[in-house]
Amino acid sequence: MKKQFIKIVGFALVAVLGLGTMSITVPNVQAATTQFSDVKSNHWGASAITNGVSKGYVDGYTNGTFKPDASVTRAEFVKMVVSAMELETTLSSGKWYTEYVDAASRAGLYTSADFNNSEAAWTKVMTRDEMARVAARAIGETSKEEDKWMYLATKAGLIKGVGIGQVAPKGLTTRAQAIVVIERILSKNTGSSLDVDKYAMGSAEIAWHGTNIFTVMPEMWVTTERQLQQARKSVEEMWNEESMTITSKDGLYQGKLDALIAIDLNDPNDPNLGLIKPINTLKWFNLRPDIKDLMVKDQKNSYVLYFKGGTVFNKDPKRYNTYDHLKFRVDGFDSPDFEAFADKGVLNMAASLYRDRLNDIPAVIIPKTGTVQNTWDLAITIQTPAGGWWFSESTPLRLQGLNKE
Repeated sequence: MKKQFIKIVGFALVAVLGLGTMSITVPNVQAATTQFSDVKSNHWGASAITNGVSKGYVDGYTNGTFKPDASVTRAEFVKMVVSAMELETTLSSGKWYTEYVDAASRAGLYTSADFNNSEAAWTKVMTRDEMARVAARAIGETSKEEDKWMYLATKAGLIKGVGIGQVAPKGLTTRAQAIVVIERILSKNTGSSLDVDKYAMGSAEIAWHGTNIFTVMPEMWVTTERQLQQARKSVEEMWNEESMTITSKDGLYQGKLDALIAIDLNDPNDPNLGLIKPINTLKWFNLRPDIKDLMVKDQKNSYVLYFKGGTVFNKDPKRYNTYDHLKFRVDGFDSPDFEAFADKGVLNMAASLYRDRLNDIPAVIIPKTGTVQNTWDLAITIQTPAGGWWFSESTPLRLQGLNKE
């Protein structure tokens, strides 16, 4: 049998099979170096690029540049991941990327359900969402939900935002982004703990299942291990996205909760504060219409739940007296001293927000401490805006809470 060997120079690959020669050209690059004219020491990806080059799974170009902002194709990214993880590859007579795709498939990093295994597909620039999917799989995450990969990747610290609360799932992956993510994969797989961009994670959570409450206020949404074991779900997976739409019994009204957005009033950088600004004119309601000076700005140690949504259709306006926003309720955050709440203006339970008139803001405020859970479950509910026989409700989340132990 004639010997087979491969000569690799940067990304340029020449395969020699017996007496025949096959040349496959990808970007022409220089030998590994850590000095690039377009990557300054203060570049956000400089350290990762230096590490990637030193490990040999990526190189710079022959003109002394790295081109950190150049786009990366799906094939190039998979090649770098496979090489960085030192996955076993088998020589192929196909395209230059075939052996890496095969290795990625064997390792579960890629499946044909992701996109077609074709040259047209592999030469497309990889989106950040696709990068998140490969990255999450590379640390052992699994999911049957296509919109969950970015959440898993941000939760693990593999991917951070391109701006405050901006994950840009359809944005194109750059060389610098690719190397930074790959270095995080390697770190995670060696047991290191990664910093998490909570704003990116919150945004990814909303994109996944329509809320960020488990990112912003996880200590508030807790339940028994028994409930989680019975449901065979994590607490985040207890959120029921299908229940975010409610249709009346007669089919004449439908409302939809587009997103339940948690806002941390004590975080001036919270990317969702704009939903309730200006804060200094926002008030909370203690069930006493005669008291109108309870200001949200004085309750910074609190969360706000903003119900973003509204009417989908209303074919009987006389029966369904719709508001400007969706009708909702929050249960389980009760007062240990209702007299203090109602008569003394002590925020010790969930309360409605308003600015000029009651119900003009689709939100509630929940203090971070001081509430109790009595007989009610922790629950988020949306309702039809009609009483009697026509009343119905839908509950995206119901947790027993820790008081059910």
